[in-house]
Amino acid sequence: MSNKIKWGIHPDTHKTPTESKAIETNKLPSKVIIPVRQHIGAPCVPLVKKGDSVKKGQLIASSDAFVSSNIHASISGTVIEVADKPHPVFGQSLSIVIENDGLDQWEDGVLVERNWEALDNNEIVEMVKNAGIVGMGGATFPTHVKLVPPKDVKIDTLVINAAECEPFLTADHRVMLEYSERVATGILILKKLLGVDSVYVGIEDNKMDAVKAMKAAFGDKKVNVVPIATRYPQGGEKMIIKTLLNREVPSGKLPMNVGVVVQNVATAIAICDAVRNGIPLIERVVTVTGSAIKEPKNLLLRIGTTFADAIAQCGGLKFAPDKLIMGGPFMGNAQYTTEVPIIKGANGILALGKAEIKLDAESACISCGRCVSACPMGLNPSMLSLMAEKGFIDETKDIYNLLDCMECGCCSFVCPAKRKIVHNIRYAKKVSAAKGGK
Repeated sequence: MSNKIKWGIHPDTHKTPTESKAIETNKLPSKVIIPVRQHIGAPCVPLVKKGDSVKKGQLIASSDAFVSSNIHASISGTVIEVADKPHPVFGQSLSIVIENDGLDQWEDGVLVERNWEALDNNEIVEMVKNAGIVGMGGATFPTHVKLVPPKDVKIDTLVINAAECEPFLTADHRVMLEYSERVATGILILKKLLGVDSVYVGIEDNKMDAVKAMKAAFGDKKVNVVPIATRYPQGGEKMIIKTLLNREVPSGKLPMNVGVVVQNVATAIAICDAVRNGIPLIERVVTVTGSAIKEPKNLLLRIGTTFADAIAQCGGLKFAPDKLIMGGPFMGNAQYTTEVPIIKGANGILALGKAEIKLDAESACISCGRCVSACPMGLNPSMLSLMAEKGFIDETKDIYNLLDCMECGCCSFVCPAKRKIVHNIRYAKKVSAAKGGK
């Protein structure tokens, strides 16, 4: 695999504090806050009300929409509130608050043992749908939708995104080392379901121990575990497809249009748990790190655990962070409170100090072209940003391919003028969406 990549950047990884730390199971919180919006698509409707008793794994919110994802109780206890609460992506969301009864009891009939190899594809898709599984790399697209491509689309390759290219994050790295059998089983279930012979697991070459672990987990199964160049944003869907298969996803198209389905390594674990053991998506591994964290860790957290509770499990804060982020520093979401909950797409909590974030004043664009050289999508970020600033939203979309921007942040990182390029691009996208894309 060639290391000569012309696009992207190679920032400091900041992974050392947690990359060698085993996953710790978090102490159960006194309550969880579970939003009914944790996915792309239609929000769910609560199926429970204040005062109801619930058990772990119980379905508590659902939707009839195809593009949606079920929500389950992550602890057993009593519903004490159904109300708008802080949300790490949407600002506010209707949420179900459950007070822990300390029993951690499973809903009757949830836990099962299945021979997944004997299941037919329709059964597997239904199990994935019922379990509320979404893309756990951060995109949160309902997984069952990706597993049922249109009949006129031929899928020939499954790509597992295990790059984990964002700085600070080590959750996927640790699950490959510690949960490798479940990862491999989930991938083999996907292979069977999609009916493909070609499977690639792309892991950045700064995680060779994970490459070794995954190769051992597959044994003689025909799965290609491939070390790829350590380069941000190697983990973008279009980037990893290009790197592994030398296929380019056309503008405005999806991976399936070039015969590929991409799934995150953490999503594979959730698929294994749901199909083999009947367990819905109620927990995930999260990296909690940054200079403001006393003891950075990788934690196995129940969905709905607040950032405050997670940080407390890491000894608390050394100082008030200058920035609090869900996810990675480039594509994550900045937070205004630690009372936001962990959701299905939350792979990191970063509490960063001044030394880790850019606080330099913005100045005028000097037309140096560094953002153009760094852009993995071959766009002109400086023009996108300038057009957005001036209010020429239609031009950003029609002339400069606004919607092809993946908001990776490479442009802002390399900009010597410290321009808020991604901020302006996101603004343009929101205005364009509000206009109906016209």
